Amino acid sequence: MRKRFCSFPFSVRLGVLKTALLTGLFAVTGSASLVFASDSDDYAVIRAAAEKGKAASIARLKEWIALPSIAAEDLNMPEGAEYMRKLALDAGFDAAEVVPTEGHPGVWATMDNGAERTLAVYFMYDVKQYDPAEWSSPPLAGKIIDKPGFGKAMVGRGAVNQKGPQAMLLAGLHAMKEAGVKPPVNLVLVAEGEEEIGSPHFKQIVSRPDIMAKLKESEGIFIPIGWQDDKGNVGVNLGAKGIVELELVASGESWGRGPEKDIHSSLKAMVDSPAWRLVQALQTLVTSDGNTPAIDGWFENVRPLTEREKELIGQAAASSDEATRKKLLGVQHWIDDLPYQQALERLASQPTVNIEGLVAGYTGPGGKTILPGRAVAKMDLRLVPNQTRAEAEAKLRAHLDERGFKDVEMKIGGGYDPTETAEDSRIIQAEMATYRRAGVNATLNPRLAGSWPGAMFTAPPLSLPAGQFGIGHGSGAHAPDEYFVVESTNPKVAGAVDAAMAFVDFFYQVAEIE
Repeated sequence: MRKRFCSFPFSVRLGVLKTALLTGLFAVTGSASLVFASDSDDYAVIRAAAEKGKAASIARLKEWIALPSIAAEDLNMPEGAEYMRKLALDAGFDAAEVVPTEGHPGVWATMDNGAERTLAVYFMYDVKQYDPAEWSSPPLAGKIIDKPGFGKAMVGRGAVNQKGPQAMLLAGLHAMKEAGVKPPVNLVLVAEGEEEIGSPHFKQIVSRPDIMAKLKESEGIFIPIGWQDDKGNVGVNLGAKGIVELELVASGESWGRGPEKDIHSSLKAMVDSPAWRLVQALQTLVTSDGNTPAIDGWFENVRPLTEREKELIGQAAASSDEATRKKLLGVQHWIDDLPYQQALERLASQPTVNIEGLVAGYTGPGGKTILPGRAVAKMDLRLVPNQTRAEAEAKLRAHLDERGFKDVEMKIGGGYDPTETAEDSRIIQAEMATYRRAGVNATLNPRLAGSWPGAMFTAPPLSLPAGQFGIGHGSGAHAPDEYFVVESTNPKVAGAVDAAMAFVDFFYQVAEIE
């Protein structure tokens, strides 16, 4: 029988501790951690190794943040892949390889622990762009600050999305390596450097025959996360929205009207404007309030929420704090002033058409009286079951053409389909079991409103269950002052060591759960 342990010392676990003492299943160490009595030796030595390696794991995250790999800017892509390969080898993977694609490379690694079961892990080593002027500290410095209500947090681009949570998983593996304890599952790691541009070449990595063969052996795949709120709550997502990233471009050159390059604005009286042309095209894509897609046929394949999904969303709404969420997001109202539960239902069920940025002409200080020859809308389309990326792209093009905007160019950056995983799959049940054993309140959520390329795994021929797992807290993904908590002063939120140990316990749950 495999050894098991629960490794978390949070005060939120007092109810779990009381039950454990009554049943005699758990013993309590001097650090107030909960441990299966039959496994106290293994637990103690792994935990001690994690504590010993804490400073190194935080330094590792700081060093990783200092190396930004930005696919959109073609910045440090080979360096990012090589660093990812080194991280995997240092953490105990037997072999790690940089995998070339027609775009930027990825990495895959394997760890054969002689176990009965295999678990796959997805990493991304790329990050979003940043403007240092918008940050309170340099975005690559990894400065540690006091975060009221949470503790000490590291600020930096990629801190929570996704380097912080990924670094904690690596810290867990380092602790097991130092303790001389093999993980109870074999591991397969696939990592990419293009997630932030829609994973346009990631399928080339996953589809390589030897990589696909190893993935097929796994019980499922997960991406590390650190999304606890201030009360320690987490959500377990049963899927994620798909995405299409693209640009719509209006130009005098393609249109045959307006200037082919910027000209003096006084000429607007007799020359057409590509910028206004783009605005008119954009207005046809959504309802007048900007909140609901109006693209022809957009909703014909959208699957409504099931009664079970509505039930799960209701549970999530009841266990979370609406006011805190609004404060963290910096918003005062949900769309249509919806009650919180209905807003969450809309979040899970609705596809979106979003403008990420609008670029035309002069955007510097003061004015510059020009008539731009080109205008660009950077956009993302979020997709829900049963939409597909191919369907979305075709319908958007047909919609624009039907309304006379054949000249407006569509430049697709990347994207993938939505993903779904069964509630009773082994990986989801292992996640829930780990959270229960830690005394962490976890609620099931029908799907993540954000996107990750889980569809590469959940779709045939792999057809793997996929999810997100982890504890700890961070926020500010894609925004200035992105952060991840490394030293928690909140008894309900994990710091670096507990976040690392959560992954260790998760490995045991995947190995054992029926």
